[in-house]
Amino acid sequence: MAKNTFHLVSLGCAKNTVDSDSMAQLLIRDGYLATEDPQKASVLIVNTCGFIGPAKEESFRVLGELADLKRNGQVLIAAGCLTQRYGVEVAQKVPGIDGILGTRRWMDIVQVVSELRKSKHPEPVYHLPDEAATVGADEHDALRASVAGASAYLKVADGCRRPCAFCAIPLIKGTAVSRPVETILDEARRLRDAGVRELILIAQDTTDYGRDLGLKDGLAVLLERLCDEVANTPHPNPSPIGRGARGEGSLDWIRVMYAYPGCVTDRLIDVMAARKQILPYLDMPLQHAHPKTLYRMKRPSNIDWVHKTLGRMREKISDLSIRTTFIVGYPGETVEEFQALMDFVNEIRFDRVGTFQFSFEPGTTSAPLGDPVPASVKQERYERLMELQQTISLQVNQSYVGKTLDVLIEGFDNGISIGRSYRDAPEIDGMIFVEGKAEVGEIVPVKITGAMAYDLTGSLAKTLIQI
Repeated sequence: MAKNTFHLVSLGCAKNTVDSDSMAQLLIRDGYLATEDPQKASVLIVNTCGFIGPAKEESFRVLGELADLKRNGQVLIAAGCLTQRYGVEVAQKVPGIDGILGTRRWMDIVQVVSELRKSKHPEPVYHLPDEAATVGADEHDALRASVAGASAYLKVADGCRRPCAFCAIPLIKGTAVSRPVETILDEARRLRDAGVRELILIAQDTTDYGRDLGLKDGLAVLLERLCDEVANTPHPNPSPIGRGARGEGSLDWIRVMYAYPGCVTDRLIDVMAARKQILPYLDMPLQHAHPKTLYRMKRPSNIDWVHKTLGRMREKISDLSIRTTFIVGYPGETVEEFQALMDFVNEIRFDRVGTFQFSFEPGTTSAPLGDPVPASVKQERYERLMELQQTISLQVNQSYVGKTLDVLIEGFDNGISIGRSYRDAPEIDGMIFVEGKAEVGEIVPVKITGAMAYDLTGSLAKTLIQI
């Protein structure tokens, strides 16, 4: 076990992954080395997720496993969302934890590690300062991105000001804080110059970007500047990964995640339609489709807006792919309300749908409603909705057979290249399995030859598609 080594486990969503990678950057700059083997690390860190029940259980399990493995000379730090909200409970439930670091002050990881290693502490060190009312501003020089191959998540804001009754994120993160436009542009250039082909913009609510900076239509403004000042100005000396269908060292794809219903403006639609680098893909979690359920959720309940906006987007943005998520079994969800959700999904025909069973969260505004829908009913509704969507997804996928799609290649195994098209966000959507070998990091044209409910198959097209 080397003295200045750390092992970091990141749980939960891509936004958490960005925080984890930012903490790793700060530790490495302080002289630490990362290791995949927890037995070889002097510092063990778990960046926890505390969003819903199953995520909490996973966080406690991973913490417990590392605590059981911990040896003399090692320190274990529980960081992230779960510890921000339940710091004392986490330390009590998992003996062996040495430090507690909340998600609002992740940038203090070096300070916490230094304090823990100075001397032994009989009790866990809590770093949950009262003045951290929201996530920290950019008072550090860590890149707020997570890179995986030729793709990168770039965090444009953190925290959330939405009132969703079921969600604990405002309690965990605090209100929304947007990052400066110039900082985001600079980081996007650095990612492009390092060979990133796909930039994925993330926040708790990307459509709220810039409100606290005084920007109107902030996301549209940011996207325009990313296209004009980053994507259209390729680096003169790109890394080897940065070659492909659209040019040398260019930022080819910009993907938008986590849009909020009611906040997809006409300007945003026009910008997405006009700029070739912005993928015709939008992730917009709707959560439900019955106005009464949405009202209890404290979510936008104007279903007419959803129909009109999706119709306008599909009219203006060619080949638009839409992903959404729903919650089944929310308190008070009647048979009629659930059926309205099923009818809505059947009518709209989303490309991708994620479904969650309601998870009771104490402290949220939905807590007084309790958790009255039986687990068996939640499970049955979950299965019915997913079965319906699988049928729709298969039919939508089948419509691509015979067409040619640009595919970002991410791997190769046993004669098959593996990648994603514009329709597929990393980790949550489908894959395209391509006969033959294409270079990892390339964007290549693939003729689709087969379809499954989630994935497609294809073969390399003979000529590159110029977009």
